[in-house]
Amino acid sequence: MGEFELIGRLFRPLAEATRQDGLLLGPGDDCAIQRVPPGQDLVFSVDTLVEGIHFPLRYDPELLGWRALAVAVSDLAAMGADPVCYTLALTLPEADEARVGALVTGLRDASLSFGLALAGGDITRGPLTLTLQVHGTVPQGQGILRSGARPGDLVAVTGPLGGAAAALDWLDAPSPPESARPLLDCYHHPIPQVDLGRQLRGVASAAIDISDGLAADLGHILAASGVGARLKAAAIPRQHGVAEATLEQALYGGDDYQLCVTLPAGELARLPGDVASKLHVIGEICRAEGLYLQHADGPRESLVPGTGYDHFKYQ
Repeated sequence: MGEFELIGRLFRPLAEATRQDGLLLGPGDDCAIQRVPPGQDLVFSVDTLVEGIHFPLRYDPELLGWRALAVAVSDLAAMGADPVCYTLALTLPEADEARVGALVTGLRDASLSFGLALAGGDITRGPLTLTLQVHGTVPQGQGILRSGARPGDLVAVTGPLGGAAAALDWLDAPSPPESARPLLDCYHHPIPQVDLGRQLRGVASAAIDISDGLAADLGHILAASGVGARLKAAAIPRQHGVAEATLEQALYGGDDYQLCVTLPAGELARLPGDVASKLHVIGEICRAEGLYLQHADGPRESLVPGTGYDHFKYQ
């Protein structure tokens, strides 16, 4: 099957099934056309996923379709944006209709779940690689940035961490125990926190999605804001499965796609209960630069390295 057959038989129906009002023109022309309503800002982000680096070799293509779009949409969630559409540049080693069809199924399910239209893209031959650019909108001036954290702000996360990192031990297991399913679901089926991101517009002083690990991603907020933070180890929620994810996995594991947010304590108290209950307060922003961790066994405190995954460091 050739490039244009793949587009016609698999990707054009995907575009039709995921059509959104904000996308005036989808696949078929040299460019797509997105209309940004008055009073809205356009926000966009791009992610590239490479086989053997960002997902395992011969990974289930339906899971890959979901995961690829979820990872990209998580960036929109961190900005408090409303998703609109995305483009897909797909590099394939071969035009295997069954595998590409399964990939499209995963993309379609994720597209419908997150409310995005496929606006267009490109297909070429080479090592399996997906590049997705996601577009969204946010009320003018209300995008949540990394640079707004201030001393005294609370630090919170939107859910348990470390599950995807703990799942790595079970990805190749032929028959993982049932107790490993919650961990594997964290890896295979991440859920970007789009609704919660919207609800935090005008409330959160800063936000980021946790893709490279809490320490690294919170470190980006601290660097952009010129502040530090003190966290309580016992307050960091960790995913349960075969066993509870370790503190190290929660701090450094990555691939969680929860949000890390900062907000004034008074704002937390004013949030509706169903929103506030989803925020796990794990620490506080301080003036002294650096990320410090108060250990669960007492007042002992240590400086946490703010390092995460580096594509050129880890081979």
